[in-house]
Amino acid sequence: QVQVVESGGGLVQAGGSLRLSCAASGSTFSIGVMGWYRQAPGNQREFVATISSGGSTNYANSVKGRFSISRDNANNTIYLQMNNLKPDDTAVYFCNAYLQTGRGWSYYWGQGTQVTVSS
Repeated sequence: QVQVVESGGGLVQAGGSLRLSCAASGSTFSIGVMGWYRQAPGNQREFVATISSGGSTNYANSVKGRFSISRDNANNTIYLQMNNLKPDDTAVYFCNAYLQTGRGWSYYWGQGTQVTVSS
């Protein structure tokens, strides 16, 4: 059974920082691209950042220069360092992982972690 688990959300004032973590575990053979997405109330889920197994990164324009995604392949974990947070960053942040199991490659989602930025 595969699990993708996020942690590190919370309440922070505008201008502050938070670090999110996401760990993939279970019967996985390989892990491909992993990333972060977010969903604010009343909005669709949107892309935030991704990182490949080789370390190549992509960011949404809205977070470039403020957020940084990194990866620890030895521990099947990715991180999202969020600096200079704004109230518009308030959302549930979801981790997504492209994993190979005995049934082939599939995308897996975590349960989400709440990030609230107060003005």
